[in-house]
Amino acid sequence: MTKFHSFSFNFFTIFIILLFASAAASSKCSCESQDHHQEQDHIDSQALKYKLIAIASILVASSLGICLPLLVKNISYLSPEKDFFFLVKAFAAGVILATGFIHILPDAFESLESPCLPENPWHKFPFSGFVAMMAAVGTLMMEAYATGFHKRLELRKAQPVDGDEESDDHHHHHEAHGGHVHGSGLVMEAPNSSELIRHRVISQVLELGIVVHSVIIGISLGASERVNTIKPLVVALSFHQFFEGMGLGGCISQAKFKSRAIAIMVLFFSLTTPIGIAVGIGISSIYNEHSPTALIVQGLLNSASAGILIYMALVDLLAADFMKTKMLSNTRLQLGANFSLILGACCMSLLAKWDDH
Repeated sequence: MTKFHSFSFNFFTIFIILLFASAAASSKCSCESQDHHQEQDHIDSQALKYKLIAIASILVASSLGICLPLLVKNISYLSPEKDFFFLVKAFAAGVILATGFIHILPDAFESLESPCLPENPWHKFPFSGFVAMMAAVGTLMMEAYATGFHKRLELRKAQPVDGDEESDDHHHHHEAHGGHVHGSGLVMEAPNSSELIRHRVISQVLELGIVVHSVIIGISLGASERVNTIKPLVVALSFHQFFEGMGLGGCISQAKFKSRAIAIMVLFFSLTTPIGIAVGIGISSIYNEHSPTALIVQGLLNSASAGILIYMALVDLLAADFMKTKMLSNTRLQLGANFSLILGACCMSLLAKWDDH
């Protein structure tokens, strides 16, 4: 799992470099924001005050959201075997699904269809939808490869140590203990281990998709010069990060990482948006979100992030639970899960009214 965390960190670093490059290029762009020069009086301590409040508020909301599922996982009625856990997961999946469809994908279309971009090729082809589709397909391929790799590694490790003698001993042990083979671990451990691997891959890919968007919205907020835009975003993004954190925290709790890995993932999620805001404050004097370079970088990365989150919500979170025998054989649980799903999606969708950056 260390390699995947290294990949996530490198992706994050490259992303920050790209946004710094877009910020530098934006100062030479002729297509500037209409309000850029009209609201210079708001680039003062009042705007900075709300940005600092946003850093603190979003940090607390993100930390609380992602830690909540981890802190309550030992409560009996919240264990994965209980019905209430399915309802919580359905709500979190609805939040993540709405994040992809309502918050991120429309932003990607807006960026890549901006009049500040040349008509050819950006207005001739739906790049946002194409990149989102390819990101979803790429996520499927990456999940399949990662899970297959760990599965093959596990099977190789589970091979019997010695030939016929070991097999005879195992057979005798099998008969004496009611039919469970403990020597190779194939019968008892493989199913649980495969499920654990799946949860770990899901949680890491999901965090990567969320972090990409979190950096973008953080920098956009930090670089904003309009107080009227910043004020509602503080509340909207705090709830946004809290709900996203709950969804991610639920996946991490099922993955059963070691304490160090959990701490890294919690810090990575909690600090991403506040760091993005701080970077945005630092480059606010030269950053122009309407520059062609910034629009292209944000549009493509938002498209990829939307594709990842939509795939994860529908396939890994919803389909995996909604098709389980426990769900299919319990009508009340099905109705409750459907209601929780719609509630989570609607709550996150309502935030789009204020999440206009």
